Amino acid sequence: MPFRYVTCDVFTDRPLAGNQLAVFPEASDIREELLQALAREINFSETVFVYPPSGTGHARIRIFTPGAELPFAGHPVLGTAFVLGADTGLPEIVLETGAGPVPVRFERDGSRIRFGRMTQPVPVIEPFGDGDALLSALRVERSELPIERYTNGPRHVFVKLPSESDVARLAPDLAALARLPFTLAMCFAGGGRRWKARAFVPSAGIAEDPASGSAAGARACHLARHGLIGFGEEIEIAQGAEIGRPSTLYARVEGSRERIENVEVGGSAVVVGRGEFELPSPSAR
Repeated sequence: MPFRYVTCDVFTDRPLAGNQLAVFPEASDIREELLQALAREINFSETVFVYPPSGTGHARIRIFTPGAELPFAGHPVLGTAFVLGADTGLPEIVLETGAGPVPVRFERDGSRIRFGRMTQPVPVIEPFGDGDALLSALRVERSELPIERYTNGPRHVFVKLPSESDVARLAPDLAALARLPFTLAMCFAGGGRRWKARAFVPSAGIAEDPASGSAAGARACHLARHGLIGFGEEIEIAQGAEIGRPSTLYARVEGSRERIENVEVGGSAVVVGRGEFELPSPSAR
């Protein structure tokens, strides 16, 4: 049976940059046991399978890394919205995820989607008890902000370094990172509106992530809660240059330190390819 998919690069406006994504727009006929295998075969950070909506959204999606299924992740939602929304002319598309419905608003240049902005789940924030082990695995001495865990589907921990050059020089112990109880370790530096970041996710089969959309929203929360940016202020995040996939993400959070009310993350995406898998039906084995 042919299973068709689309590949796109997310959090970039040019091909062969950003974070790669594969989207199967019609996944209802794909057997459950093939989902993880297909994601592993493609071996992008994430692969998305699209189904008819079960609620009031435009589509229901399932997201897989090479090693596991995620309830929500940023670049898969944004990229899938670009793929599904390209020919609709709609100003917004709502995707049903394992973390609830996520609306994505479009900015269009004629019929072409130029930019998308998603409203993400508000993260759950808690202390992270393995800070010393995290710093040791990252091979850095300290974080300039408290190390906390933010969960909005994936789990993120943040380490603020003194300078962007410190971020660029990182050479973590990936095996040690994979043993720690979180999904994504995000190191960052910068100030004001502009920040530089690198993300390591070996526990999910991803050594380094080129663009982390769910972490971008959580990081805006982290910065605002600790007074480095204002609530309502949009930041620009550069990520992925060290692995040849430069990406640009935008994030904004509204509310207060005591109560985060809204988290938005935006960026661009471009479709770069189409293909299909031809796999035998169960009766043909």
